[in-house]
Amino acid sequence: MRIPFASLITCVLVSSPAAHAHHSHANLDNNDIRQHTGVVTKYSWRMPHVFLQVQGPNQAGELVNWSIELLHPPGMIEWGWSRDSFKPGDRITWEGARDRDPDRYYSGLHWAEKSDGTRLYNLGSGRTRAERPVTASADFTGLWVRDSSRVGFTYAPPAGWPYSEHAQALVARFDETQNPQLDCEDPGPPKSTLLPYPIRISRPEQGVLVLDYELRDQQRIFRLDAEAIPAPRSKVGQSKAWLDGDELVVETTNFVADRWGSHTGVDSSEQKHLLERFSLIEGGLTLRIQMTLTDPVYFTEPIEIDYYMRKIADRELVSADCTLESARLFVEAGFE
Repeated sequence: MRIPFASLITCVLVSSPAAHAHHSHANLDNNDIRQHTGVVTKYSWRMPHVFLQVQGPNQAGELVNWSIELLHPPGMIEWGWSRDSFKPGDRITWEGARDRDPDRYYSGLHWAEKSDGTRLYNLGSGRTRAERPVTASADFTGLWVRDSSRVGFTYAPPAGWPYSEHAQALVARFDETQNPQLDCEDPGPPKSTLLPYPIRISRPEQGVLVLDYELRDQQRIFRLDAEAIPAPRSKVGQSKAWLDGDELVVETTNFVADRWGSHTGVDSSEQKHLLERFSLIEGGLTLRIQMTLTDPVYFTEPIEIDYYMRKIADRELVSADCTLESARLFVEAGFE
């Protein structure tokens, strides 16, 4: 069953400043963009997303506590932000979409300006982020991130997948607040690869490839000899890898049961089997990953996912711990 990934998923291509976050952000009204002023009380450079808390007036002039959600730390770095961009006591003006609930003081952000005139932008501002020179890859190595122009954003279980009865019941009860990332838990592949956070591929020695997942405590090690590296069951499983012409082929088994381990809203079992074919296209600037996912507990037949990642400028991986406060901000923040 070969179905292109982009035709299966529910793509939400929006200008919300949290379009790369771990939830749909449907609570924000992108037709209601407003400017506000206030004083920063907290600036959190944490996973799964950065946020600001600001004390400022509401429409009635009452002093309230605003929560402003941004992208994850590496996404904010691309827009010129750092962990030192703001501090408590900074007076700011910001523009962003309001929450659909008028009694909820929760906002997206297009830009924020400090009292000294320094203005920082975010996704949805209409600005183009500064791009650093990108070097093409000839051997899969480098820093890669989801090519959203091809695969969009996914906030619901894919329609049309051959779900088992067990999976159908799970999908029917889908709620984005069930996301394991809200508990600071990261799923394994293939879901971990489909997330918007960068992945670094390196070759620390001859015949060995390592995949490091930025902002997640996950690493996958492949030896190019078609032999699996012995390992206990885990979310990342046990892999064996080999080269097939110009393609890197990776077969992974020995998984543990994993919440949302297959896709958004779709769990996986110990019987999950994942076959991935990595290929470099477009002169080494795009990484194509063709995945065949088998899990008889959740699917009546194999799923094929055609996925693309774009090369970005090499840099050190960002480190930012996840906190429950940050993870659950969009669920719990914004109410007085």
